[in-house]
Amino acid sequence: MILPAPLQDLINAFERLPGIGPKSASRLAFYLLRAQDNLGQDLADALDGFKDKLAFCSECFNITTAGRELCEICDDSRRDASIICVVEDALDVLSLERTAGYQGRYHVLHGALSPIEGIGPDDLKIRPLFDRVARGDVREVILATNPSMEGDATALYLSQRLVGENLRVTRLARGLPVGGDLEYADQNTLLRALSGRQDMN
Repeated sequence: MILPAPLQDLINAFERLPGIGPKSASRLAFYLLRAQDNLGQDLADALDGFKDKLAFCSECFNITTAGRELCEICDDSRRDASIICVVEDALDVLSLERTAGYQGRYHVLHGALSPIEGIGPDDLKIRPLFDRVARGDVREVILATNPSMEGDATALYLSQRLVGENLRVTRLARGLPVGGDLEYADQNTLLRALSGRQDMN
């Protein structure tokens, strides 16, 4: 069956998204075609220029609204600035925030070390983390990278570089499955992992 070009273009666009195969892409496109309300237009409005409306926090590199220098977490004086939780991606911040069990601040690396893929320390937001620690206001760094080979390598690298900085370096407890991502962990698992974090030095 040959589909009209606009419908095929929409299916092709959906297929480019992670986890969406040809069948799922077709189902989504046909669902939008049949939708009675303005769902399609709402989706188009939300996508229109959304990347231009977002920016990265100058302190922690979390996602924030364009025009803001600091994200809501860094700008919140009630958060404990002496504790920094280091995560790989902004989605991990969202996962940890859902637990309501952490009241410190974050630092988003935007990835993990992976020599195989050519990702080294200079490709991540590691230098700004060291700069934050060097200011002397930090008493604990929680390494909340994913429990994967890359996440463990990143945590090990950071812990070795932070030795001698007169602060506590901890790692999330192994309540998380090895090879899993923080964004897929349930709230209770994340809360137990935060509570059971261990010293790395």
